[in-house]
Amino acid sequence: MFPQAQFIETNGIRVAVYEQGEGLPVILLHGFPELAYSWRHQLPALAAAGYHAIAPDQRGYGLTSKPDGVPQYTVQRLLGDITGLLDALDIDKAVVVGHDWGALLAWQMALLVPGRMTGLVALNIPFFPRSSVEPIAYMRAELGDDFYIVNFQDSDQADRRCDENPAWVFEMLMRRNTITRKQFDTLPKAMRSFNLLAALGRRELTGEKLLAREEEKVFVDAFMAGGFTAPINWYRNWTHNWESTADLDQTVRVPSLFIGAIDDVIISPGQIDAMKPFVPDLEVHMLENCGHWTQQEKPDDVNSILIDWLGRHY
Repeated sequence: MFPQAQFIETNGIRVAVYEQGEGLPVILLHGFPELAYSWRHQLPALAAAGYHAIAPDQRGYGLTSKPDGVPQYTVQRLLGDITGLLDALDIDKAVVVGHDWGALLAWQMALLVPGRMTGLVALNIPFFPRSSVEPIAYMRAELGDDFYIVNFQDSDQADRRCDENPAWVFEMLMRRNTITRKQFDTLPKAMRSFNLLAALGRRELTGEKLLAREEEKVFVDAFMAGGFTAPINWYRNWTHNWESTADLDQTVRVPSLFIGAIDDVIISPGQIDAMKPFVPDLEVHMLENCGHWTQQEKPDDVNSILIDWLGRHY
């Protein structure tokens, strides 16, 4: 059973936190559009293995506060929530595990506040060293105005469309076996850019539904109550985050584990290889027959790899 939320006031907001177990603290950071509930398979497994598993609903999500305005969702504020949570729980350092946006945040934490981490585990999203080119301009040139991250900068159309029918968002997005890496690589370049608005307009879906009805209800109820604007505001700080971290050394100096998925077509094999020179202490595992929702698609495999790595390092 998923634990009850506890509430912690920190960094000017109220954070919903779900905890299980005792021992070395392991913080689990979800992505978009997810919740702490995305770690429902990992919390009990980590607790049983002797770890203190902690999963917050991040800023803008679930039962956590959703302050108004794009500037409320900068990388500095998001990391302030995590360090504030550690302070409130009287934890000096933790292993930080992130999926999707949570992985991006974990990598930035390793650059901005590495002293609060004993280790880092990233699911699906590798470390991206800071580009010399402003990232939204690059995405716009390479992937077009309809690419979802670019579209988020230009309008609130995606917010409104998602808010109209959260149930369809999760029916459409959270699926397994939708496309393989081999199939994706044969597509024309114009079809490799993810257009969220076009995807929301589909009525015929590929692959298999990932979530059981009661699991899907948790996500749908949360986003019906809280909406999509606050989570999408994370993306609207992409340029700010790039500009405000210009002077950072781009070396990740904590022990790191990357768990990728061969059929996660959001990320290319080349991007995974490109991070290796910047992460000296790195172990990589790639899961077969798995897409983007790794810890929910392959929970047993993720738990086994994660707990083995933790045991060997700590």
